[in-house]
Amino acid sequence: MSNLVRRKRKFKMWAIIIFIIFGVITLLILGGVLFSAPGRREIQQLTIDALDFKKLRNGTYVGQFTGTKDHFRDTKVQVTIRGGQISDIQILKGAIDKQGNPLELKRGQSIADLFGHVIQSQSLQVDVISGATLTSKAHLKALENALKQAQTE
Repeated sequence: MSNLVRRKRKFKMWAIIIFIIFGVITLLILGGVLFSAPGRREIQQLTIDALDFKKLRNGTYVGQFTGTKDHFRDTKVQVTIRGGQISDIQILKGAIDKQGNPLELKRGQSIADLFGHVIQSQSLQVDVISGATLTSKAHLKALENALKQAQTE
């Protein structure tokens, strides 16, 4: 067998191996996308209610969002109300690292930045982080659930 024939066989073998690896990676990505689709759809359809921020009782409240389709974006937050206004919001579960620091999501922004806008405007009607819309909405829903506990009748 000549060197040329050996090189052609070796090339074909590597081409087949690369094709198989590419196919497996493609199937894994496609499977992940299909598997997470119901959870993403659930969060896309979430609505954030407009709460009356003038009726908040002082105290510390914990709220969470737990998905019914998957648990990739389950969140838990703690909100502190002082003087009838939100003074602090802590992420207990969600977009945080192992040390409890907010993760950078897109363009240097984190959920802490989103919550900073909530504190500044004293409203849940804030812009979500572009490119992290689902994560933003899940955290806002958890915050809404905490604030509903702080509402006076």
